[in-house]
Amino acid sequence: MNDHTQPDGSDAYEGAPEHDHGALGDAEYAEFMELAAEEGFDLEDVEGAIEAAGHGPLPVLAVVGRPNVGKSTLVNRIIGRREAVVEDKPGVTRDRVTYEAEWAGRRFKVVDTGGWEQDVLGIDASVAAQAEYAIDAADAVVFVVDAKVGATDTDEAVVRLLRKAGKPVVLCANKVDGPSGEADAAYLWSLGLGEPYPVSALHGRGTGDMLDQVLEVLPEAPRETFGGGGLGGPRRIALIGRPNVGKSSLLNKVAGEERVVVNELAGTTRDPVDELIELGGVTWKFVDTAGIRKRVHLQQGADYYASLRTAAAVEKAEVAVILIDASESISVQDQRIVTMAVEAGRAVVLAFNKWDTLDEERRYYLEREIETELGQVAWAPRVNVSARTGRHMEKLVPAIETALAGWETRVPTGRLNAFLGELVAAHPHPIRGGKQPRILFGTQAGTKPPRFVLFASGFIEAGYRRFIERRLREEFGFEGTPIHISVRVREKRGKKK
Repeated sequence: MNDHTQPDGSDAYEGAPEHDHGALGDAEYAEFMELAAEEGFDLEDVEGAIEAAGHGPLPVLAVVGRPNVGKSTLVNRIIGRREAVVEDKPGVTRDRVTYEAEWAGRRFKVVDTGGWEQDVLGIDASVAAQAEYAIDAADAVVFVVDAKVGATDTDEAVVRLLRKAGKPVVLCANKVDGPSGEADAAYLWSLGLGEPYPVSALHGRGTGDMLDQVLEVLPEAPRETFGGGGLGGPRRIALIGRPNVGKSSLLNKVAGEERVVVNELAGTTRDPVDELIELGGVTWKFVDTAGIRKRVHLQQGADYYASLRTAAAVEKAEVAVILIDASESISVQDQRIVTMAVEAGRAVVLAFNKWDTLDEERRYYLEREIETELGQVAWAPRVNVSARTGRHMEKLVPAIETALAGWETRVPTGRLNAFLGELVAAHPHPIRGGKQPRILFGTQAGTKPPRFVLFASGFIEAGYRRFIERRLREEFGFEGTPIHISVRVREKRGKKK
């Protein structure tokens, strides 16, 4: 059974409406499963691995509520391990934190949020904003209420927030440790959100019934948010970077007119600005975003909300054009912005702005910095531009097109396995503990970005995975796109516990 079928018309992976095998066609899938059976793999495990890699983004479940009602404890219970920090005082969780979870064969993301409070200032207001943003970005919400305390004025305010958002809500009445507490949970019908599910997040009581209801309201797969691809709309390009690196100036220069406000004062742009611009006979949707200053939870006021909106703009884009001030040293913040785009799975172009201001010495040191500080995205196309003078602006669109082509590249399974066979024969995995694990076969289960599943006879070390990624890029290109590689290890038959 496939739990991540895309709705008709979605372009999250090729051919999705016809079959349930990620990017694999029916014939290719049947041939692949025969190969898996010959190698002794459990076919259900193989099918699950292909689905997991081919589904594109997972549905998102946000866990919200006022402080100290047990949200993080519930998240730990849902994901099956203690990862969210839990302490017997309110306000421990501040940032939105995302984990992957699975229930009844369905995989989804869980977002743990800080406690929501009304009429708060300072960092508490920032925490509340995180929760509001999490609700907006989620496909469904679990609203956690302390059944022992009952519905408070703050809970009522959260209910109003949830109704305004219009997202499906499952009401979790937490801290119900036994049958006597179920009467307290029943009082929460008064919130008007439907049946309260009595749960003890600490002991696990009732969480199964609540998660069954979560699966009822979560979509099989999230809505497609890209502006281009199969829907025929313009491709979405997000311009991101630190404040004052020239994002708005670049947009104006590309557009050929003053579309957005430019000022020497850093932080002029607050909201993402969408602009339809025709270049080379193609219409693009460029999104000028606010500069990302530092870690989100260290920000305040308008800067804080601007960073949240920038993160949302990256999620909805297809390509992230990351502007870096070439006249200054590459900073930790530049690296953090690059990581954000890569983790979001977007195609990446690096644009080094203010190139016209560089002397020979600075160019020499910049090349060394790029090698050491941005080595993780050596695959990204690079353009050296000047938003002020227009230098090399004509190179920006070809770089974007190159990154999009890599982002959408798919390697047929037969060709991939021929490549893997040659690679393993020429460069086998190092022997560890007297054993030598081998990559047996693999497939590309998805695109946007490319996602590979490799099946092996034993544990494959991280260094060897990076080696495989490098060789994949050398052989098939994938310029401008991150690559996701997951490995499944064959269990020896008869030894399953």
